[in-house]
Parts: sequence; structure tokens; C-alpha cells
Amino acid sequence: MMSDLYFSMNMTNTIHTANSTWSFDARLPKVALVTGGAKRIGRELCLALARAGFDVAVHYGRSRDEAVQLVEELQKSNVRAYAVQADLSDANAVAGLMSQVTQQLGTVGVLINNASIFEYDALTQSKSLDLALFEQHWRTNTFAPMVLSQQLFQQLPSDAQGVIINLLDQKLYNPNPDFFSYTLSKAALKEATVLAAQALAPRVRVIGIALGLSLPSGPQSVEAFNHVHQQTILNRGSTPHDVAQAMLFAVSAHSMTGTVLQVDGGQHLTPSARDVMFNH
Repeated sequence: MMSDLYFSMNMTNTIHTANSTWSFDARLPKVALVTGGAKRIGRELCLALARAGFDVAVHYGRSRDEAVQLVEELQKSNVRAYAVQADLSDANAVAGLMSQVTQQLGTVGVLINNASIFEYDALTQSKSLDLALFEQHWRTNTFAPMVLSQQLFQQLPSDAQGVIINLLDQKLYNPNPDFFSYTLSKAALKEATVLAAQALAPRVRVIGIALGLSLPSGPQSVEAFNHVHQQTILNRGSTPHDVAQAMLFAVSAHSMTGTVLQVDGGQHLTPSARDVMFNH
């Protein structure tokens, strides 16, 4: 037993970045796929993974120019990078995404399900709920992450380890009725995080990160964002850097699975009757 414990505790690679030291399982393939990686928080996640020594597949939907530019930037960090396009609401496109990445970069060890759509609807709106919009949220925010999770598991060698990170939302712990279809799709992904952790163990760990308001969203002005970003118990919301640091921690936390990290400056502890986009 002691020899087994010694073996497992020493199967790590220690990576030093500019501000942190991370210890990754040596059985973890150093290739990461980040959905929605070309812009905003996804871009920060890609950069953090590259700094930690991962080759990075930057998935994009429509942001080709930004994805290509980011790949060029990542390649200057002495890692391999690849831009891959897929419409995550299209099941056929999702089905072929992982294989495109493995053909270019090899076995994927880390999957970051970051991409999502965020369109407004509400039960109180005058028109009927739009089934097509509801389904688009479900396909993009819930179904695609689970298909990619299954594919990551299937392409892993039997002696390898994998990690899946699902980006969630603090409003799952601090609910309001705005963005009805979006919220339901993220609530389903939160539950899927637990189910996937159970199903894919012990070879794959699955962790959620519930972030708060980190960047201006939709039509929100910079001034409005700056105002609501400070309305937490820490007087600051999360930043893309905060989310990236939590991601690297989760990837390196060898005993963590089936749980959610809340990275929001305490926003989930500050009740709001409306989405923060409507707070001024």
C-alpha cells in the first residue's frame, strides 16, 4: 500500500509560471482544447494553459481572425497551437471536433468547456418562449460539452489521465428569472458535471467553475460594468485572470472531482432580483 501511495504521489510534473507553481499529473497529456477560446475569457484561459506548458487547440465559432491571431501569439510561447472551427449547436460539427484536434496535436488531456450562448428570454415576456432559442442554448451550452467530454474519455489511452473543466455561472447559486433558457442550460451542465465525474472516474476528473461578472456583457456599457462589478462582498467581481488561475488549480488538484469552484468575488452571496446587466 505504501509503495502504491508513493508511486501515485510522485507521478507529477511541476510547472513554474510567472506567478505560480502548478503540479500536474505526469499521466496527463499536455494538450488542451478550449471551446470559445478566441476571445474574452477563453483567450485568457488559452494563454494561461500555454504558459503552463500545454499545447492548445483554440476552438472558435465565428471569430476566425481572433483565433488565428491568438494561435500565432501562443506559438511564440514555444508551444504548439491550432485553431479549429465548429458550430457547437450543430451535432455533426461537434462530432468531428475532437478528432480534428487529435490529428493536429495528439491526445487531448484537458478539455475546457468555455463556449456558451447567452440570449435573453423570460417567462414574463409578451411573446411565447422560442423553442428554437431554447434548443440552441441546450445544444451549445449542455449537449456539446457532454459530447466532447465523452470524446475526451474515448481517445485517452488506458494509462492516461484527463481533466474536464465546465464553465458555469454564479447565478446557479443566486438565481433570478432573467435569461431563462440560458440559466436552464447551465443548470443542466452543473448537474452533468457531477454525473460525468461519476461516470468517467477514475481516469477523468470533472470540475465546474462558476464565475461571476468578469467582462462587460452584451449591450452593457463599461461604466455600468464597472459599477456592478464592485457590488460584491469583496467589492470586486471576478476577472479573467482569476478564472484562469482557478482553472490551473483545478487541473493540478489531483483529488478534486465532481465539485464546483465559485470564483465571483462573493457575487453569489449578494442577492439580486434581476440579472446584473440590468443593475445600474
